[in-house]
This record gives sequence, C-alpha cells and structure tokens, in this order.
Amino acid sequence: MSRWAATSAIAAALFLTPAGMAAEPAANAPDIARQMPQIVTNYTADYKSLAATYRISFAPITTARFDTFYRDQLATLNKVDFDGLRSQEDRVDYLLLKNYITGQQHQLALLQHHAEEMAPLLPFAGTIETFIDQKRRMVRPDGEQDAAALTAITKSIAAAKLQFDPSRPGAKKTTAVIANRAMLASIELQNELHAWYGQYDGYDPLFTWWAEAPYKDANAAITDYIGFLKNKLVGIAPDDKTTIIGDPVGREALIADLHDNMISYTPEELIAIAQTEYDWCMREMLKASREMGYGDDWHAAVEKAKQMHVAPGEQPDVIRNLVLEGSNFVEQHDLVTVPPLADETWRMIMMTPERQLVNPFFTGGNELSVSYPTDSMSFDQREMSMRGNATPLSHATAFHEMIPGHFLQFYMGARYNPYRQQFATPFWHEGNALWWEMLLWDMGFDKTPAEKVGALMWRMHRSARIIFTMNFHLGKWTPQECAQYLIDNVGFEPDNATAEVRRSFNGSVGPLYQSAYLLGGLQFRALHHELVDSGKMTNRDFHDAILHENSMPIEFLRADLENQSLSKDFSTRWKFYGDHPTHR
Repeated sequence: MSRWAATSAIAAALFLTPAGMAAEPAANAPDIARQMPQIVTNYTADYKSLAATYRISFAPITTARFDTFYRDQLATLNKVDFDGLRSQEDRVDYLLLKNYITGQQHQLALLQHHAEEMAPLLPFAGTIETFIDQKRRMVRPDGEQDAAALTAITKSIAAAKLQFDPSRPGAKKTTAVIANRAMLASIELQNELHAWYGQYDGYDPLFTWWAEAPYKDANAAITDYIGFLKNKLVGIAPDDKTTIIGDPVGREALIADLHDNMISYTPEELIAIAQTEYDWCMREMLKASREMGYGDDWHAAVEKAKQMHVAPGEQPDVIRNLVLEGSNFVEQHDLVTVPPLADETWRMIMMTPERQLVNPFFTGGNELSVSYPTDSMSFDQREMSMRGNATPLSHATAFHEMIPGHFLQFYMGARYNPYRQQFATPFWHEGNALWWEMLLWDMGFDKTPAEKVGALMWRMHRSARIIFTMNFHLGKWTPQECAQYLIDNVGFEPDNATAEVRRSFNGSVGPLYQSAYLLGGLQFRALHHELVDSGKMTNRDFHDAILHENSMPIEFLRADLENQSLSKDFSTRWKFYGDHPTHR
C-alpha cells in the first residue's frame, strides 16, 4: 500500500460520525515530527509584511530590501539539516521553499533590469519614493521642503516631455515596450503619491498650507505625462482600445522561469510538443467535422458550434446545468471525492463588460463568472460574446472552472496543507483543470459531434497558447500576429482573440501562465500513467492526493507521491513527454 493509500484509509475511518455517516473532511491533523510547515508559514507571513510595507515594487529601496530578505531566508533554510528531516513531506517542503525563493530572486533581478531601462523616463520617481519612505518611517513632513519637491516633480516632467518628444529634432529615443512599462510605473507612482498626500492633508495645517497647490500641479502633471507616454511614445491613440503592447522577456529569462517551475524543456522543445498536441487535436477535429456533415472544412463545423448559443438571459441556466453535469459525472465514475458542502456552496456572478475585454470567456475559482452580452455592448460585441460562449464550447470548460476544477481546488486547498498556497503555480491549478478535460474526453464525456468540436477548440487553444507565447517572448511574433494565429488556427472570434492576447501580455499574468495549462495537463497525464494505469493507485486516490497535497510544481508532487529519494540539491530532470501510450 502506498503512503497516500494508507493515509487515505486512516482518514476515511476518522471522517465517520458515530452514526456511520460520512462527515466533512477536517484539515490535516498536525504532525509533531514535521518541521517545515512552520518554516514555510513564517516565510509567507514575513513576505506579506514586507510587501505591505515597501509599496513601490520597482523602487531601489524595495528591491534592495527584498534582495536582503531572500538571501537571509536561504541562509536560514541552509541551516536546516535536510538529511535529518524525518518525513518525505518535510523534505518536499524544504525543496519547495528553496526553489520558490530562488525563483523570486530571478524575478527580482528581472524587475531591477526593467527599472534601470525605464529610469530615464521617470525623473520624478526618486522624489516620490523618498516621500513614501518617510511615510513608512513615520517622519513628520516638512511642508515647505515638500512643496519645493513637488514643484520639482512638475518641472522634471516638463523637461522629460521636451527631451523625449518624438516630434522634436534630436529627441532622446526609447522603445514602445519601455515607454509602456514607464506608463504603468507612473500610474503606480501617482497612486502612492495620492496616498502620501492624503496621510497629512488637513491633519497637518502647515503641510496643507505649503503643499496643496504644488501637489495639485504635480498630480496634474503626472496625469498629463501618462497620456504623453501612452500617446506619443507607446503609440496608442486616446480612443484606441485594441492595440496591445507586450513586454517580451527573452530566451534567457524564459529558460530561468521554466527551470524555476520545474520544466526541463527549452522553449523550442515546448513549441514542438505543442505542435504535436495540436496535430492530434486537428485529426480529431476533422473526424467531428465529418460527423457534422462539413467534411474537412473544420472552420464550418466550428462556425456551426458557435451558432448553438442561447438568447441573452438564458446563459446562467445553461452554465449551471453544465456545471452540475460535470460534477455528477466525476462522482458517478468515482474519480474524486466531492464533499457535500462543496456541491452546496459554489456560486455564480455575471462578468462586467469591462472585464470581458480581457476575459472573453467565463472564469471560475471561488465563484463562476459568466461572460455574456449586456445591453451596453455594441451589436458586434454582443454577437461575438454569445458565439464565443456557445453551449458546445462551454460544455468542456464549465467543469474546468468549478467541479472537479478550480472551485474544488480552492475548496480543498483551504482545508489541506493550506500553508502550501504560497507555492501556487498555474502548472498545478490550470494544469490540473486541463487534465480533467483530457480525462473526461477519454471517458466519453463529450458525446455529440458539436460537443467534441467545442472541446477540441479548447485543446487546440491550449496548444496555440504555448506556440504564440513562446514565439512572442522569444521576440519572433508581435501581439497582432499572436491574435491572428488564434483566429486562423483555433477559430476564435477576432475580439475574443484580441482579448486573449491582451490578457497574456498586459502584465496581469507571468510569461509562462498561458503555457502552463497544457504543460501542466501533460504532466498530470504522465503522472496518472505512472500511478493509476500501473495499478498503484485508484483514480479517486490519485485525484484526492493531488488536492490534499495542495499546490506545487508537479515534479515535486511526483516526488512526494512516489516517495522518491530526494537530495538537498534536487533539480528538475523529469522528461514527462515521453513515449508511453498516453502521449499522442
């Protein structure tokens, strides 16, 4: 019996009420032999304290403080006797924390490099950073000196506009990417300046007497400068809502990020893997297209599936029924434990039109956000929203978002090893949800040709995400080429393709986030083959173990569940895309 199977059997016995009825699982009982959960908890709390205190992400004082913090944490961790740790989970936690901090150091170095590149465009940043640092140290302001500094901000912005104005001969040069970065940084600085001024305005009469007018001038100058950066240097017109400016990180940063996420493949190898998976999808798509009577014109089959949408007002009922269908399927096939309270407490909201600009499809988590037209949208926007969220397309993703996908992940993550939420990674969260799409496809969940077309669109999309994000961050494709790739090779509506690419490159997610869906899913597929297809675990034990161990890079989960021998210098080496039968 595996470590997990034994633990599961004991837990099953403990979770019975005196009447013999299954009760809600409680959180894992504390193990007195384990050292690492408290160390991880302390790290997380210390990090949050510093993040709340050092407010400007790219300020030298912030990056210097976190550089010291990460080095100190690694030094403390190095004092732990790894070989003396008594449990496999402690050894896994040690490696998780070490790998996580190292990854944070890599991200900090990249942030410092970006800050250096945009510094010439932010001559006023140092003044605001000084204000915020004094506020942090609770130094009483000097109204006269602060008024002079605010006036200097206004003057420095005027000088920067003159130096970088592209219409002026001999103007300094920059790139749209760096200017866009500076625009976002200016917004962050303006918000912090507003908070700084509000801390004293009206509470310190002498401060207000000196600083009120200079603050208003500086604030207005920053607002104007944000527009200058956006319109003149980034090149986005005031009424332009479609242009996307990304920030390619380059091959070296991609390699480091992949290593930190325990992915032992190069960007070029991942593109090849994604193409192989896409080719499998296309073969299945042509089969479904022929079943629908469209021959090899798969675009026509996709068009028909998009037309199978309901009228405005009816979508919530459709999504609710699809969620219940997925939840019932996994329970009927004994694939995972779904606590009754989880079934009872998932909920639904409608997504705002503004949010649909970056999330054209419904999303999940603690609640299901339904994306569908509102009366404030144009006719074309309404049509694209309905077509992009047609019932066959939603059939394969409703369970991805809720049960057994993201909602069940969050539900169980709050109850089992919750300290590991610090190690949250899309390779686990998104990859696990996508793995459910793979497994349910293999089990015949998608029955009709239209449902198959909808499911395959999403599988093709996940392959396409790797292909276009890798090519973008390698500097080979523009955001516009990425959007066109989705239109041509997946069948996305133009607005939905643009929104998808905007979400990928607007800074709200990391460079690997969109690639993590398929790559994580492939890792779970390989792990399922090793543990379930081999007969070592049942489907239910396998999926319960994933949820109970909580989020982490999947190679660490593999080491934990398979009780692998671990060393202090463990590094990624898993070639999960091999030759076994689960690989297409």
